[in-house]
Amino acid sequence: MNQRLQYDLDNTRQLLTQTLEEGLSYLQNINAAPTSAAKVTTDFAPLPTDGAGGSDALSEFRKRFKDLMVASAGPRYWGFVTGGTTPAAIMGDMLATIFDQNTQTVKGHGDLSGIIEFETIDMLKELFGLPDDFLGGFVTGATMSNFTCLGVARQWVGKQKGIDIAKKGVPSIFPILSAVPHSSSIKALSMLGLGSSNIQIVNTIDATREAIDMAALEEKIQSLNGEPFILISSGGTVNTVDYDDAQAIADLKEKYNFWWHVDAAFGGFAAISPAYAHLLAGWEQADSITIDGHKWLNVPYESAFFFVKEKHKLLQVETYQNSNAPYLGDPLENFNFLNFLPENSRRFKALPAWFTLKAYGKDGYREIVERNIAQAIQLGEFINQSDYFELLAPVRLNTVCFTLKGGDSIQVQAFLDRLNEGGKVFMTPTFFNGRKGIRAALVNWRTTEEDVEIVQKEMMMAAGH
Repeated sequence: MNQRLQYDLDNTRQLLTQTLEEGLSYLQNINAAPTSAAKVTTDFAPLPTDGAGGSDALSEFRKRFKDLMVASAGPRYWGFVTGGTTPAAIMGDMLATIFDQNTQTVKGHGDLSGIIEFETIDMLKELFGLPDDFLGGFVTGATMSNFTCLGVARQWVGKQKGIDIAKKGVPSIFPILSAVPHSSSIKALSMLGLGSSNIQIVNTIDATREAIDMAALEEKIQSLNGEPFILISSGGTVNTVDYDDAQAIADLKEKYNFWWHVDAAFGGFAAISPAYAHLLAGWEQADSITIDGHKWLNVPYESAFFFVKEKHKLLQVETYQNSNAPYLGDPLENFNFLNFLPENSRRFKALPAWFTLKAYGKDGYREIVERNIAQAIQLGEFINQSDYFELLAPVRLNTVCFTLKGGDSIQVQAFLDRLNEGGKVFMTPTFFNGRKGIRAALVNWRTTEEDVEIVQKEMMMAAGH
Protein backbone atom coordinates (compact mmCIF):
# COMPACT_ATOMS: atom_id res chain seq x y z
CA MET A 1 0.00 0.00 0.00
CA ASN A 2 1.11 3.55 -0.71
CA GLN A 3 3.01 4.85 2.34
CA ARG A 4 0.88 7.96 2.87
CA LEU A 5 -2.35 6.02 2.34
CA GLN A 6 -1.21 3.48 4.95
CA TYR A 7 -0.38 6.33 7.34
CA ASP A 8 -3.82 7.87 6.88
CA LEU A 9 -5.46 4.47 7.38
CA ASP A 10 -3.61 4.08 10.65
CA ASN A 11 -4.59 7.60 11.73
CA THR A 12 -8.18 7.72 10.45
CA ARG A 13 -9.60 8.64 13.86
CA GLN A 14 -7.27 11.64 14.17
CA LEU A 15 -7.99 12.80 10.60
CA LEU A 16 -11.75 12.59 11.04
CA THR A 17 -11.52 14.37 14.38
CA GLN A 18 -9.59 17.22 12.75
CA THR A 19 -12.14 17.40 9.96
CA LEU A 20 -15.06 17.35 12.38
CA GLU A 21 -13.50 20.19 14.37
CA GLU A 22 -13.21 22.21 11.16
CA GLY A 23 -16.87 21.62 10.41
CA LEU A 24 -17.97 22.40 13.97
CA SER A 25 -16.06 25.68 13.85
CA TYR A 26 -18.07 26.64 10.76
CA LEU A 27 -21.37 25.67 12.37
CA GLN A 28 -20.64 27.42 15.66
CA ASN A 29 -19.96 30.67 13.82
CA ILE A 30 -22.56 30.33 11.08
CA ASN A 31 -24.78 33.14 12.36
CA ALA A 32 -21.90 35.60 11.99
CA ALA A 33 -20.38 34.08 8.85
CA PRO A 34 -20.83 36.10 5.63
CA THR A 35 -23.66 35.13 3.30
CA SER A 36 -21.60 36.24 0.30
CA ALA A 37 -17.91 36.27 -0.46
CA ALA A 38 -15.74 38.63 -2.44
CA LYS A 39 -14.51 37.11 -5.68
CA VAL A 40 -11.16 35.54 -5.02
CA THR A 41 -8.64 35.02 -7.78
CA THR A 42 -6.54 31.97 -7.14
CA ASP A 43 -3.98 30.07 -9.14
CA PHE A 44 -4.99 26.46 -9.46
CA ALA A 45 -2.44 24.13 -7.94
CA PRO A 46 -1.18 21.19 -10.02
CA LEU A 47 -1.72 17.55 -9.16
CA PRO A 48 1.10 16.48 -6.83
CA THR A 49 3.29 13.57 -7.82
CA ASP A 50 3.72 12.48 -4.21
CA GLY A 51 0.64 13.36 -2.16
CA ALA A 52 1.02 15.08 1.19
CA GLY A 53 -1.59 13.06 3.08
CA GLY A 54 -4.98 13.93 4.53
CA SER A 55 -3.80 16.28 7.27
CA ASP A 56 -1.83 18.45 4.86
CA ALA A 57 -4.74 18.43 2.40
CA LEU A 58 -6.97 19.78 5.17
CA SER A 59 -4.39 22.47 5.95
CA GLU A 60 -4.23 23.52 2.29
CA PHE A 61 -8.03 23.64 2.06
CA ARG A 62 -8.16 25.80 5.18
CA LYS A 63 -5.54 28.18 3.80
CA ARG A 64 -6.77 28.49 0.21
CA PHE A 65 -10.49 27.79 0.14
CA LYS A 66 -12.08 28.09 3.58
CA ASP A 67 -12.84 31.79 3.06
CA LEU A 68 -14.83 30.92 -0.07
CA MET A 69 -17.36 28.99 2.01
CA VAL A 70 -20.37 31.26 2.56
CA ALA A 71 -23.08 30.71 5.18
CA SER A 72 -25.46 29.07 2.72
CA ALA A 73 -26.71 26.84 5.53
CA GLY A 74 -27.21 29.84 7.80
CA PRO A 75 -30.33 31.67 8.96
CA ARG A 76 -30.18 34.62 6.55
CA TYR A 77 -29.30 32.91 3.27
CA TRP A 78 -32.60 33.59 1.55
CA GLY A 79 -31.64 32.99 -2.08
CA PHE A 80 -32.61 30.05 -4.32
CA VAL A 81 -34.97 28.54 -1.69
CA THR A 82 -31.98 27.05 0.11
CA GLY A 83 -32.55 25.14 3.33
CA GLY A 84 -29.96 24.42 5.98
CA THR A 85 -29.06 21.12 7.57
CA THR A 86 -30.55 20.06 10.89
CA PRO A 87 -28.18 18.46 13.41
CA ALA A 88 -29.78 15.06 12.87
CA ALA A 89 -29.54 15.42 9.08
CA ILE A 90 -25.81 16.08 9.43
CA MET A 91 -25.52 12.95 11.56
CA GLY A 92 -27.23 10.91 8.86
CA ASP A 93 -25.13 12.44 6.10
CA MET A 94 -21.91 11.65 7.93
CA LEU A 95 -22.93 8.03 8.30
CA ALA A 96 -24.11 7.88 4.68
CA THR A 97 -20.58 8.86 3.64
CA ILE A 98 -18.91 6.43 6.03
CA PHE A 99 -21.12 3.45 5.21
CA ASP A 100 -20.96 4.33 1.48
CA GLN A 101 -23.84 2.09 0.42
CA ASN A 102 -24.97 1.91 -3.20
CA THR A 103 -28.64 1.92 -2.23
CA GLN A 104 -30.56 -0.36 -4.55
CA THR A 105 -32.32 -3.38 -3.10
CA VAL A 106 -34.33 -4.60 -0.14
CA LYS A 107 -33.46 -8.29 -0.52
CA GLY A 108 -29.97 -8.46 -2.05
CA HIS A 109 -27.09 -10.00 -0.11
CA GLY A 110 -24.75 -7.19 -1.16
CA ASP A 111 -26.97 -4.31 -0.06
CA LEU A 112 -30.05 -3.90 2.11
CA SER A 113 -30.03 -0.13 2.58
CA GLY A 114 -33.07 0.14 0.32
CA ILE A 115 -35.14 -0.97 3.32
CA ILE A 116 -34.31 2.34 5.03
CA GLU A 117 -35.23 4.26 1.88
CA PHE A 118 -38.60 2.48 1.75
CA GLU A 119 -39.25 3.38 5.39
CA THR A 120 -38.20 6.98 4.77
CA ILE A 121 -40.55 7.30 1.79
CA ASP A 122 -43.38 5.90 3.91
CA MET A 123 -42.66 8.51 6.60
CA LEU A 124 -42.64 11.26 3.98
CA LYS A 125 -46.00 10.14 2.61
CA GLU A 126 -47.36 10.34 6.15
CA LEU A 127 -45.74 13.76 6.66
CA PHE A 128 -47.40 15.16 3.53
CA GLY A 129 -50.70 13.37 4.03
CA LEU A 130 -50.33 11.37 0.82
CA PRO A 131 -51.94 7.94 0.32
CA ASP A 132 -50.06 4.66 0.25
CA ASP A 133 -50.69 4.17 -3.48
CA PHE A 134 -47.57 6.18 -4.38
CA LEU A 135 -44.13 4.67 -4.97
CA GLY A 136 -41.22 6.97 -4.17
CA GLY A 137 -37.47 7.29 -4.21
CA PHE A 138 -34.61 9.72 -3.72
CA VAL A 139 -32.74 11.55 -6.47
CA THR A 140 -30.29 14.46 -6.53
CA GLY A 141 -32.69 17.42 -6.77
CA ALA A 142 -35.98 18.75 -8.08
CA THR A 143 -34.66 18.71 -11.65
CA MET A 144 -34.04 14.97 -11.48
CA SER A 145 -37.29 14.39 -9.62
CA ASN A 146 -39.19 16.22 -12.38
CA PHE A 147 -37.15 14.26 -14.94
CA THR A 148 -38.07 10.96 -13.27
CA CYS A 149 -41.78 11.77 -13.11
CA LEU A 150 -42.00 13.25 -16.60
CA GLY A 151 -40.08 10.29 -18.00
CA VAL A 152 -42.87 8.00 -16.82
CA ALA A 153 -45.42 10.51 -18.15
CA ARG A 154 -43.71 10.32 -21.54
CA GLN A 155 -44.05 6.54 -21.53
CA TRP A 156 -47.71 6.83 -20.53
CA VAL A 157 -48.50 9.18 -23.42
CA GLY A 158 -46.69 6.85 -25.78
CA LYS A 159 -48.69 3.84 -24.62
CA GLN A 160 -51.90 5.83 -25.13
CA LYS A 161 -50.77 6.18 -28.73
CA GLY A 162 -49.60 2.55 -29.01
CA ILE A 163 -45.86 3.42 -28.89
CA ASP A 164 -43.16 2.14 -26.50
CA ILE A 165 -41.13 5.37 -26.37
CA ALA A 166 -38.49 3.89 -24.06
CA LYS A 167 -37.56 1.54 -26.91
CA LYS A 168 -38.60 3.42 -30.04
CA GLY A 169 -37.91 7.04 -29.10
CA VAL A 170 -40.15 10.10 -29.32
CA PRO A 171 -41.94 10.02 -32.70
CA SER A 172 -43.67 13.40 -32.55
CA ILE A 173 -44.52 16.41 -30.43
CA PHE A 174 -46.73 15.62 -27.45
CA PRO A 175 -49.06 18.23 -25.94
CA ILE A 176 -47.69 19.53 -22.62
CA LEU A 177 -49.80 22.13 -20.80
CA SER A 178 -48.74 24.42 -17.97
CA ALA A 179 -49.14 28.01 -16.78
CA VAL A 180 -45.91 28.94 -14.96
CA PRO A 181 -43.59 25.90 -15.19
CA HIS A 182 -40.37 26.01 -13.21
CA SER A 183 -37.14 26.00 -15.18
CA SER A 184 -36.30 22.54 -13.83
CA SER A 185 -39.38 21.08 -15.52
CA ILE A 186 -38.47 22.81 -18.77
CA LYS A 187 -34.93 21.42 -18.50
CA ALA A 188 -36.31 17.94 -17.82
CA LEU A 189 -38.46 18.12 -20.95
CA SER A 190 -35.38 19.07 -22.94
CA MET A 191 -33.39 16.11 -21.60
CA LEU A 192 -36.31 13.76 -22.26
CA GLY A 193 -36.45 14.74 -25.91
CA LEU A 194 -39.90 16.28 -25.49
CA GLY A 195 -38.63 19.75 -26.32
CA SER A 196 -38.26 22.58 -23.85
CA SER A 197 -40.22 24.92 -26.12
CA ASN A 198 -43.15 22.58 -26.66
CA ILE A 199 -45.08 23.59 -23.55
CA GLN A 200 -48.41 25.11 -24.45
CA ILE A 201 -48.77 27.96 -21.96
CA VAL A 202 -52.21 28.30 -20.42
CA ASN A 203 -53.33 31.69 -19.13
CA THR A 204 -53.13 32.50 -15.44
CA ILE A 205 -56.10 33.84 -13.51
CA ASP A 206 -54.92 37.41 -14.17
CA ALA A 207 -51.69 39.36 -14.61
CA THR A 208 -51.05 39.51 -10.86
CA ARG A 209 -51.38 35.74 -10.39
CA GLU A 210 -49.28 32.71 -11.33
CA ALA A 211 -52.08 30.17 -10.83
CA ILE A 212 -53.63 28.57 -13.89
CA ASP A 213 -57.02 29.79 -15.13
CA MET A 214 -59.18 26.67 -14.96
CA ALA A 215 -61.64 27.82 -17.61
CA ALA A 216 -58.74 28.50 -19.98
CA LEU A 217 -57.26 25.11 -19.15
CA GLU A 218 -60.46 23.25 -19.96
CA GLU A 219 -60.84 25.19 -23.17
CA LYS A 220 -57.29 24.20 -24.15
CA ILE A 221 -58.00 20.57 -23.26
CA GLN A 222 -61.12 20.52 -25.41
CA SER A 223 -59.14 21.92 -28.33
CA LEU A 224 -56.94 18.80 -28.20
CA ASN A 225 -59.96 16.69 -29.25
CA GLY A 226 -59.24 13.80 -26.92
CA GLU A 227 -55.49 13.62 -27.57
CA PRO A 228 -53.65 12.45 -24.43
CA PHE A 229 -51.38 15.07 -22.89
CA ILE A 230 -49.21 15.95 -19.88
CA LEU A 231 -50.26 18.65 -17.44
CA ILE A 232 -47.57 20.21 -15.23
CA SER A 233 -49.20 22.06 -12.36
CA SER A 234 -47.57 24.20 -9.68
CA GLY A 235 -47.67 23.27 -6.04
CA GLY A 236 -46.21 26.66 -5.18
CA THR A 237 -44.58 28.86 -7.84
CA VAL A 238 -41.07 30.08 -7.23
CA ASN A 239 -41.77 33.83 -7.34
CA THR A 240 -44.98 34.18 -5.36
CA VAL A 241 -45.80 30.65 -4.11
CA ASP A 242 -49.05 30.61 -6.03
CA TYR A 243 -50.87 27.29 -6.29
CA ASP A 244 -52.83 25.82 -9.14
CA ASP A 245 -56.23 24.60 -7.97
CA ALA A 246 -55.46 20.92 -7.40
CA GLN A 247 -59.04 19.94 -6.61
CA ALA A 248 -60.29 21.52 -9.83
CA ILE A 249 -57.58 19.64 -11.76
CA ALA A 250 -58.59 16.41 -10.01
CA ASP A 251 -62.15 17.05 -11.20
CA LEU A 252 -60.91 17.57 -14.76
CA LYS A 253 -59.09 14.25 -14.55
CA GLU A 254 -62.49 12.59 -14.14
CA LYS A 255 -63.49 14.01 -17.54
CA TYR A 256 -60.31 13.97 -19.64
CA ASN A 257 -57.39 11.65 -20.30
CA PHE A 258 -54.08 13.17 -19.20
CA TRP A 259 -51.04 12.65 -16.98
CA TRP A 260 -51.02 15.07 -14.07
CA HIS A 261 -47.65 16.03 -12.61
CA VAL A 262 -47.38 18.37 -9.61
CA ASP A 263 -44.14 20.31 -9.15
CA ALA A 264 -44.26 20.99 -5.40
CA ALA A 265 -40.52 21.31 -4.83
CA PHE A 266 -40.89 23.45 -1.72
CA GLY A 267 -44.58 24.39 -1.76
CA GLY A 268 -45.53 20.82 -0.95
CA PHE A 269 -44.48 21.48 2.63
CA ALA A 270 -47.64 23.57 3.07
CA ALA A 271 -49.40 20.22 3.51
CA ILE A 272 -47.66 19.82 6.88
CA SER A 273 -49.49 22.79 8.40
CA PRO A 274 -53.25 22.56 9.10
CA ALA A 275 -53.46 26.29 8.35
CA TYR A 276 -52.06 25.90 4.81
CA ALA A 277 -52.82 22.32 3.76
CA HIS A 278 -55.89 23.51 1.85
CA LEU A 279 -53.52 24.97 -0.77
CA LEU A 280 -52.82 21.41 -1.92
CA ALA A 281 -56.27 19.87 -1.48
CA GLY A 282 -56.73 17.29 -4.22
CA TRP A 283 -53.05 16.78 -5.08
CA GLU A 284 -53.24 13.19 -3.88
CA GLN A 285 -55.06 12.44 -7.16
CA ALA A 286 -52.00 13.38 -9.23
CA ASP A 287 -50.05 10.77 -11.17
CA SER A 288 -46.71 12.11 -9.96
CA ILE A 289 -45.29 14.65 -7.52
CA THR A 290 -41.90 16.33 -7.10
CA ILE A 291 -40.66 17.51 -3.69
CA ASP A 292 -37.18 18.78 -2.81
CA GLY A 293 -35.47 17.61 0.38
CA HIS A 294 -32.64 20.13 0.47
CA LYS A 295 -35.18 22.92 0.68
CA TRP A 296 -37.66 22.82 3.56
CA LEU A 297 -36.73 19.35 4.82
CA ASN A 298 -33.37 20.92 5.70
CA VAL A 299 -31.16 18.01 4.66
CA PRO A 300 -27.84 18.41 2.79
CA TYR A 301 -27.76 19.19 -0.91
CA GLU A 302 -28.43 16.55 -3.56
CA SER A 303 -31.62 15.34 -1.96
CA ALA A 304 -35.06 15.30 -3.54
CA PHE A 305 -37.72 12.67 -3.89
CA PHE A 306 -40.49 11.75 -6.28
CA PHE A 307 -43.85 10.10 -5.86
CA VAL A 308 -45.39 8.15 -8.76
CA LYS A 309 -48.67 6.28 -8.47
CA GLU A 310 -48.01 2.57 -8.00
CA LYS A 311 -50.48 1.76 -10.77
CA HIS A 312 -47.87 3.14 -13.19
CA LYS A 313 -45.09 0.87 -11.90
CA LEU A 314 -44.77 -1.09 -15.17
CA LEU A 315 -44.45 2.16 -17.15
CA GLN A 316 -41.82 3.30 -14.67
CA VAL A 317 -39.82 0.11 -15.10
CA GLU A 318 -40.14 0.26 -18.88
CA THR A 319 -38.67 3.78 -18.72
CA TYR A 320 -35.79 3.18 -16.30
CA GLN A 321 -35.13 -0.55 -16.40
CA ASN A 322 -31.47 -1.42 -16.48
CA SER A 323 -30.99 -2.90 -19.96
CA ASN A 324 -29.12 -5.94 -18.64
CA ALA A 325 -31.66 -6.69 -15.94
CA PRO A 326 -35.05 -7.40 -17.54
CA TYR A 327 -37.89 -8.20 -15.18
CA LEU A 328 -40.06 -11.28 -15.24
CA GLY A 329 -43.41 -10.76 -13.58
CA ASP A 330 -44.14 -8.09 -10.97
CA PRO A 331 -41.17 -5.70 -10.61
CA LEU A 332 -42.07 -5.12 -6.95
CA GLU A 333 -41.40 -8.77 -6.19
CA ASN A 334 -37.69 -8.31 -6.85
CA PHE A 335 -37.45 -4.56 -6.28
CA ASN A 336 -34.35 -2.62 -7.25
CA PHE A 337 -34.24 1.18 -7.34
CA LEU A 338 -32.04 1.17 -10.45
CA ASN A 339 -35.08 -0.01 -12.40
CA PHE A 340 -37.33 2.78 -11.11
CA LEU A 341 -35.20 5.92 -11.51
CA PRO A 342 -32.42 7.31 -13.71
CA GLU A 343 -29.30 6.53 -11.68
CA ASN A 344 -27.65 3.13 -11.52
CA SER A 345 -25.17 4.28 -8.87
CA ARG A 346 -26.79 5.97 -5.88
CA ARG A 347 -25.52 7.55 -2.70
CA PHE A 348 -27.40 6.66 0.48
CA LYS A 349 -29.50 9.85 0.18
CA ALA A 350 -32.36 8.59 2.32
CA LEU A 351 -30.30 8.33 5.50
CA PRO A 352 -30.07 12.07 6.35
CA ALA A 353 -33.82 12.34 5.76
CA TRP A 354 -34.47 9.27 7.92
CA PHE A 355 -32.41 10.74 10.77
CA THR A 356 -34.06 14.15 10.73
CA LEU A 357 -37.59 12.75 10.42
CA LYS A 358 -36.99 10.39 13.33
CA ALA A 359 -35.36 13.14 15.38
CA TYR A 360 -37.97 15.89 14.98
CA GLY A 361 -41.10 14.20 13.69
CA LYS A 362 -44.24 15.68 12.21
CA ASP A 363 -44.64 18.32 14.91
CA GLY A 364 -41.03 19.43 14.56
CA TYR A 365 -41.42 20.05 10.84
CA ARG A 366 -44.79 21.70 11.26
CA GLU A 367 -43.13 24.16 13.67
CA ILE A 368 -40.31 24.93 11.19
CA VAL A 369 -42.76 25.49 8.34
CA GLU A 370 -45.14 27.67 10.32
CA ARG A 371 -42.29 29.67 11.87
CA ASN A 372 -40.74 30.42 8.47
CA ILE A 373 -44.13 31.45 7.11
CA ALA A 374 -44.65 33.79 10.07
CA GLN A 375 -41.20 35.30 9.42
CA ALA A 376 -42.03 35.86 5.76
CA ILE A 377 -45.25 37.60 6.80
CA GLN A 378 -43.19 39.70 9.25
CA LEU A 379 -40.88 40.79 6.43
CA GLY A 380 -43.84 41.45 4.15
CA GLU A 381 -45.48 43.69 6.73
CA PHE A 382 -42.25 45.67 7.08
CA ILE A 383 -42.17 46.17 3.32
CA ASN A 384 -45.84 47.16 3.21
CA GLN A 385 -45.26 49.82 5.86
CA SER A 386 -42.05 51.12 4.29
CA ASP A 387 -41.69 54.30 2.27
CA TYR A 388 -38.88 52.72 0.24
CA PHE A 389 -40.05 49.20 -0.72
CA GLU A 390 -43.19 47.61 -2.11
CA LEU A 391 -44.46 44.07 -2.48
CA LEU A 392 -44.86 42.78 -6.03
CA ALA A 393 -47.24 40.08 -4.81
CA PRO A 394 -48.95 39.13 -1.55
CA VAL A 395 -46.95 36.95 0.85
CA ARG A 396 -48.81 33.65 0.40
CA LEU A 397 -46.38 31.33 2.16
CA ASN A 398 -42.64 31.67 2.73
CA THR A 399 -41.41 33.77 -0.19
CA VAL A 400 -41.37 37.57 -0.29
CA CYS A 401 -41.28 39.14 -3.77
CA PHE A 402 -40.64 42.89 -3.61
CA THR A 403 -38.94 45.83 -5.27
CA LEU A 404 -37.90 49.44 -4.68
CA LYS A 405 -40.68 52.00 -4.79
CA GLY A 406 -40.19 53.98 -7.97
CA GLY A 407 -36.97 52.13 -8.79
CA ASP A 408 -36.00 51.06 -12.29
CA SER A 409 -34.20 47.81 -13.08
CA ILE A 410 -30.73 49.35 -12.70
CA GLN A 411 -31.57 50.86 -9.33
CA VAL A 412 -33.12 47.64 -8.06
CA GLN A 413 -30.04 45.63 -9.08
CA ALA A 414 -27.72 48.20 -7.50
CA PHE A 415 -29.68 47.98 -4.25
CA LEU A 416 -29.53 44.17 -4.29
CA ASP A 417 -25.78 44.26 -4.93
CA ARG A 418 -25.24 46.55 -1.94
CA LEU A 419 -27.50 44.40 0.23
CA ASN A 420 -25.69 41.16 -0.65
CA GLU A 421 -22.23 42.70 -0.41
CA GLY A 422 -22.95 43.51 3.23
CA GLY A 423 -22.67 39.79 3.94
CA LYS A 424 -25.54 39.69 6.46
CA VAL A 425 -28.18 38.39 4.06
CA PHE A 426 -28.36 36.92 0.58
CA MET A 427 -31.32 37.37 -1.77
CA THR A 428 -31.76 36.82 -5.49
CA PRO A 429 -33.11 38.95 -8.36
CA THR A 430 -36.27 38.12 -10.25
CA PHE A 431 -38.87 39.55 -12.62
CA PHE A 432 -42.57 39.51 -11.89
CA ASN A 433 -45.41 41.05 -13.86
CA GLY A 434 -42.93 42.93 -16.04
CA ARG A 435 -41.00 44.48 -13.16
CA LYS A 436 -37.53 43.86 -11.81
CA GLY A 437 -37.76 42.53 -8.29
CA ILE A 438 -36.03 40.74 -5.46
CA ARG A 439 -36.97 37.44 -3.90
CA ALA A 440 -36.38 36.31 -0.33
CA ALA A 441 -37.21 32.67 0.41
CA LEU A 442 -37.26 31.56 4.04
CA VAL A 443 -36.87 27.80 4.56
CA ASN A 444 -34.05 27.51 7.10
CA TRP A 445 -34.69 25.91 10.48
CA ARG A 446 -32.24 28.33 12.15
CA THR A 447 -34.01 31.54 11.13
CA THR A 448 -35.46 33.62 13.97
CA GLU A 449 -37.46 36.85 14.28
CA GLU A 450 -34.19 38.53 15.23
CA ASP A 451 -32.73 37.49 11.87
CA VAL A 452 -35.66 39.17 10.12
CA GLU A 453 -35.02 42.34 12.10
CA ILE A 454 -31.33 42.24 11.15
CA VAL A 455 -32.30 41.95 7.49
CA GLN A 456 -34.72 44.85 7.76
CA LYS A 457 -31.92 47.08 9.06
CA GLU A 458 -29.64 45.89 6.28
CA MET A 459 -32.30 46.71 3.69
CA MET A 460 -32.66 50.23 5.04
CA MET A 461 -28.91 50.79 4.97
CA ALA A 462 -28.61 49.41 1.43
CA ALA A 463 -31.41 51.79 0.41
CA GLY A 464 -29.45 54.67 1.92
CA HIS A 465 -31.71 55.25 4.93
